[in-house]
Amino acid sequence: MKLLIEEYDYSVEFVKKLLPDNDELNPVGGKVRVNYVGYYYNAAEGESVFILPKVVLDEDNDKVFGNHRPEDIIDLGANGSPLSKAERKFIYELAVWVYRAIAVYQHDCKTSGRDHTIIRHQNIVRQGRGRNRTANTYLDILLSLIDFARQNRDWFTFILKNIHSGFNKINWTRTIAKSQMVIQDDAPIYLDPVNKKRMVNFDEELLVIFFSILNYIHNEYGFPVELNVNYDLITGKKFEQYLNKGLGIRRLRQIKYKYFSDKALELWDLCFAFFEQSKQISIASQMNEFLLAKNFNIVFEVMIDELIGDRTLPDRLNKKQEDGKEVDHLFLWDSLTRVRRENEEMKGNLRTYYIGDSKYYKQKNRVGTESVAKQFTYARNVIQWNLNQNDSKKDWSETDFCLRDDITEGYNVIPNFFISGTIPSNLSYQDNIGITSKKAKTFSSRHFINRLFDRDTLLVTHYDVNFLFVLSLYARDNASQKKQWCTKVRNIFRDKIREELSRRYQFNALRAFPGIDSKEWIKEHFADVIGKVFVPYSDDKELIILALSKPDIEENAKDSAKIEAENARVLALVDSAFYREPLPDVGTDPRPLLPPATTVTARSSLR
Repeated sequence: MKLLIEEYDYSVEFVKKLLPDNDELNPVGGKVRVNYVGYYYNAAEGESVFILPKVVLDEDNDKVFGNHRPEDIIDLGANGSPLSKAERKFIYELAVWVYRAIAVYQHDCKTSGRDHTIIRHQNIVRQGRGRNRTANTYLDILLSLIDFARQNRDWFTFILKNIHSGFNKINWTRTIAKSQMVIQDDAPIYLDPVNKKRMVNFDEELLVIFFSILNYIHNEYGFPVELNVNYDLITGKKFEQYLNKGLGIRRLRQIKYKYFSDKALELWDLCFAFFEQSKQISIASQMNEFLLAKNFNIVFEVMIDELIGDRTLPDRLNKKQEDGKEVDHLFLWDSLTRVRRENEEMKGNLRTYYIGDSKYYKQKNRVGTESVAKQFTYARNVIQWNLNQNDSKKDWSETDFCLRDDITEGYNVIPNFFISGTIPSNLSYQDNIGITSKKAKTFSSRHFINRLFDRDTLLVTHYDVNFLFVLSLYARDNASQKKQWCTKVRNIFRDKIREELSRRYQFNALRAFPGIDSKEWIKEHFADVIGKVFVPYSDDKELIILALSKPDIEENAKDSAKIEAENARVLALVDSAFYREPLPDVGTDPRPLLPPATTVTARSSLR
């Protein structure tokens, strides 16, 4: 197997030898970059080529796994390859996941209207056994097993009929000789008839092993396979012993010499190759085979959107905006300033728009200024669209909430984020914590300092997800698993962004003293609190959130001093008219911390 890395500089002669059908290579100075990701079989050279996504490269030194130059690991089968056994195994498995993800994307293009032109696909024609090319990748083995099941349905049916013919018939000689008989209505009745004994059928055992392997491939990698059998398959811990403890290889060797037909021998070879992950599986081709995705960033964007985005959005609010820009991800989820109680339905003003942008980078790459500017523009467009909808009152049902609060004239915070894929150092596919915060700074845009609830104050955070986990989850194409992770990761986004807001601002919950009209008070002191206050709950307009910048966040000493003085003045003013409770973070429900609205009203009437 030959290994290439997307967008890495290789010798043009070498790449053209491996990828003769690629007419889009543009050599520069004797070097060429492959802008594809996927699988390629070169029939002329008898070589399988896999092109890894560039996310495996470290941006700092363009090395794989942090210490291998791509040109040093081109030949995975070389005796002198610097790759460890674990690293080689990882690449074989990654080949399967990428192949499957591209296949899922290609299939979805038929119904979703996505860009199918980025996919190049050609199946090989396979023939016979034992005299054609030798497959030497784990991907070859899996594809060959699936092909064998698809192309030999009639053979399976024939074998199963032969195996079960005569099964469970009564052995009358042994029954008469050994079973107790009673006479009823002048007819003998045998209470314990003896069935014909079945000898171990090695054809059937091979089929059980084969279909157990297909079941594993389907569950582990999501490949669609047909399992129209009534066998008790080998699953769970027992199959793990077959796979990892050598039990599969030992059992196949024990029954190997029981087979004589070409089909049975071919099936045995496939099963043995699966367990051994060997290079002895024989399949044939008369032409090149490939499944390649150009501009894999589009596939990555679809992967993320499939897992976190909303399929349906309010009319006229879509990813393609009026100014020609297109948002990668847009969905409705929990508002950052409005906290849902346990089992409370997420609707109305408890929701807000989340805006996301996928960044398909090499490891440790950073977001550019142009990308940041676009995200700020997306947020402004969404805010304006929502205001236009609610001002017109024509399509209120499309949003059923407003980002602007009429009492304080404050604007709710719009969650805005970048999401990048990264590969963990332990090469694990596990989703340990779902998502991790990137160390890069949070990007901000503002017109005034110390005004969070202002339409010109915008924040964009940056997060990493485990690329391997996201890839495998999308490739499995399991709706239940995707929905479960969607809910999980949306909540993590919400909580992480809340953490960032709480790092930058001190939040307070306010309720006016009896006799104080909070709306009139805000009008009177509007210049002092503009952009600092917001009414989060439509069913309790007396509850106000106050957000004050933390002085130590500012890099400019003058700004820090200005904020500190302003905060002291605003708190003194607020404390003269409101009950105030500091919130540990913006994700804390303020309602239980203050006197309820009914109590305040009652006290006011007594005065």
